[in-house]
Amino acid sequence: MTAQIRLVEITDANRDAVIALRVHPAQEKFVASVETSFRHAQAYPDAKPWFRAVYDGDTPVAFVMLSWNLVPRPEWRGPYFLWRLLVDARFQGRGYGTAILDEVVRLIRADGATELITSYMPGEGCPEPFYRAYGFEPTGEIDAEGEPILALDLTGR
Repeated sequence: MTAQIRLVEITDANRDAVIALRVHPAQEKFVASVETSFRHAQAYPDAKPWFRAVYDGDTPVAFVMLSWNLVPRPEWRGPYFLWRLLVDARFQGRGYGTAILDEVVRLIRADGATELITSYMPGEGCPEPFYRAYGFEPTGEIDAEGEPILALDLTGR
């Protein structure tokens, strides 16, 4: 299946439905909740958080958050950093993660990005295989939380 998605701004009208999105319990150690993501975005405005609900039709299925075109500093990677990608447990395995990355890549390339960076918490069931299959490569760096850094070269895509 090729997922048909659209990225939607989060408003008072859809906030509760987006906050209700949850990964499988076994994945919770790898992906912070939407509510935690909102707190992070509010606490770290210098990270230039940009987030959207991901809809399939009228149904919210996922949440994505990036640092959007920030000036990199030791505590912030960038300029484009995939901070959060959360696909609700009910909708996993249907191509949404790939469709979300396709749309994010399209948007940030249009903004002039040449690279998308992310990190992951290692462990059984972590998202590393998904990111590697998409084309992210290890940089050899580890962030302050012990998460390996991956980069996706957008110049050849």
